[in-house]
Amino acid sequence: MSNVEESLRQGDQAPSFSLEATTAETVSLAEYKGKKNVVVAFYGMDFTPG
Repeated sequence: MSNVEESLRQGDQAPSFSLEATTAETVSLAEYKGKKNVVVAFYGMDFTPG
């Protein structure tokens, strides 16, 4: 995994990335390109104590 420091603004194209889903499978943004709308939401400190 790379540590890229970039800022995205509304309307920017999202960079390509893959994440592990809650089902333990790897899901890639590229899998959905041209097929569906995708919403990416990040919740800081979610599922962590305190």
